[in-house]
Formats: sequence, C-alpha cells, structure tokens
Amino acid sequence: MKKICVITSSRADYGLLKALLEEIQKSKVLSLQLVVSGTHLSSAHGMTLKEIEQDNFKIHAKVSVIQKTDGASDICKSISEGIYGFSKAFETLTPDMLLILGDRYEILAAAIAATITNIPIAHLHGGEVTMGAFDEVFRHSITKMSHLHFVAAKEYEKRVIQLGENPNTVFNVGGLGTDSIRRTELFSKQELSEQLGIEFDRPMLLVTYHPVTLHKQESSADLEALLKALDYFTGCKIIFTIPNADTDGLKMAQKIRTYVNNNNNVYFIPSLGQKKYFSCLNNFDALIGNSSSGLLEAPSFKIPVINIGPRQKGRLKADSIIDCEANEKEIRIAIEKALSNDFKIILKKVKNPYGEGGASSKIISVLENCDISNLLAKSFFDLNF
Repeated sequence: MKKICVITSSRADYGLLKALLEEIQKSKVLSLQLVVSGTHLSSAHGMTLKEIEQDNFKIHAKVSVIQKTDGASDICKSISEGIYGFSKAFETLTPDMLLILGDRYEILAAAIAATITNIPIAHLHGGEVTMGAFDEVFRHSITKMSHLHFVAAKEYEKRVIQLGENPNTVFNVGGLGTDSIRRTELFSKQELSEQLGIEFDRPMLLVTYHPVTLHKQESSADLEALLKALDYFTGCKIIFTIPNADTDGLKMAQKIRTYVNNNNNVYFIPSLGQKKYFSCLNNFDALIGNSSSGLLEAPSFKIPVINIGPRQKGRLKADSIIDCEANEKEIRIAIEKALSNDFKIILKKVKNPYGEGGASSKIISVLENCDISNLLAKSFFDLNF
C-alpha cells in the first residue's frame, strides 16, 4: 500500500479535499494518513476538527500553528513551528507521498518539511493566480517543491509548465469543489432555517470576507467599507462567517462581532461546516466577500457572487461573479445588481469554469499507477522561446 499523507489546515481546504479523502480510503492500493493543522485546532475559528471526526476520518497527527495574535511576526512564527511540527509527524508516519492543496502558509510549512525529509509531493490547485494575497507566492513556491501537479483548468496547466514543471507530471483534472458538491446531500430551505435558527422571511446574504494580505492599508479598513454598504440592506438578513487566520484576521473578526451586536438583522456563525455552507449557497440570494469559494464552488449553485477587491484577481471567473472595489458605493451598487431581476436571467446560463466533477477519481488513478520511487530527482523543464 502506498501511504498518502494528506494535510488539511482549514474548513476551506477540507471542503475541497473531503471527496478525495473518501476515494483514498476506498482504494486497494493507497493508504490514507490524515494530518490536521491550522484553524481546525482553533476554538476562535469554530474548532472544525470536530467536523472531520464526525465524518469518521482517522486523524493520524495534529500540528498546532495558530498564534494568539495575528501580526506579521506571529504568522512567521506559525510557519516556523509548522515546519518543525510537520517534520516530526513525517518522522512518525513515514509517508510515501505528501498530498497538499493550495497556498496557505501552513501548507507551505508542510511542503518545506517534506522537501527536507525527501518525501515527494503531489500538489492540488496549483498554477492559479490571486494577486491580492501572499498566498500567490506560496502557491508557486509549493509548485516548485512538488512532483505531481493536479490543476483545475487548462490555463493553470500551462502556468505550472511555464514554472518549469515537466508536462508529463501535470494533470488537468478540474476543480475538487464540484466533487464535494455532488456528494453532499443538502438541507432544504426549511431544514436549513431550523439548523441555523434563523427564519428566512427576507432576502438572505452570506458574507465571507478575508484579509487582503498584499495591501498597504489594514484589511479592517476595507471591511469598514463593506459594513457601511451593508447598512443599506436592512431589508435583508445577513450571515457572516469568520475571516481566515491571516494578518489582521482577528481584528476583522472583532469588528464583525461588534457590527452583529449592533444590528438585529445580522448574524455571526464562525464555521458553518460543509453541508450547511453548500446549503446556504443553494438557498441564499447572494454571496459577498473575497473567498476563493465564491469562484470555485458558488457558480455550481448559480448564486450571484460579489467579489470585493484584489484578493482573487487573476482567477478564472464565471458570469455569476460581480467584481467591485473595496469602497462603500461600489459594494452597494454590486449588491443591488446581484439582487436585481435582470441578473437572475444571467444566472440561469452560468456554468462553473472549474468543471462539473470527477477530479477525485482522476487523481486516484494517477496516484495508484505512478512510480513514486522515481519522482524526487526532477529537472527544470525549459520552454522554447
């Protein structure tokens, strides 16, 4: 059995990975080792470790990296502690391959530890561009440390090859999010209302807004513009989820809590969990913020998405995405457009550019059949100019 060690560091990557984890467990060739880190172990972020346990996945190791504060030096400390923590976990587990998704600093730490301990890496969702976050450089750095690449679109396949990776190691399998959507039995609107304890008697807005880490001003200033824009929509009910554990994230979370306390139509739920989150996308009237899920998963539900600021700039986008700058007027106009009857006509024709599922089975096929022993030593693939 090939021991495949998978890292999950947040509710976001777990939602994308869940279907793939299930496929690894079913495989007669692969053996799953699951390492949990990041906000999964943080009570401030909903202690989403519990969701993983409820899904009956065995957790083989936990690596704690989240600090009590969220300044730049604290993030650096998290990375250093992550490198050490993951290296100790790898010493115990001795995996044949590390499977990681995305671009979080916790994932970068895991990739560094695997590189130093000579563990080949399979990377998911590489080649993407997000100009407003330092996740951008983390993602490309992880690509250079990786040996197999499972990308979500042709454009991303080309970019990974442009970074010097051999085309024979790059596989365009589509997005993982649609796999999870297809496997999730959603709550009905009435069931979701009961689950959340909120009556759906008005338009429902879901807000997931994260720090913009490559930004000269604090992200909490941009959040102020969003909150002022939401003041115009007292006829709606608004649910906030907690921001990522990035620079300025805790400060933003406190501003959100204050806003919720001062507005009786606004609610704060740190983590919805995958089933409730997808059910919200299926039943709500708009998604607002700057989360990657607005681009990767929301189009499958044909829900309008107000994408604020530069955090996701560069990613492929469906016609359901409404881009706007992080200022009060533009956000307000974008929300009004999203709720309009004219935009409902556009939504009917929306297709998810990240595919309609099947990524997990394609990844499993490659992992089962590849010769891991020959992956570590790789050469730079030069393009002919």
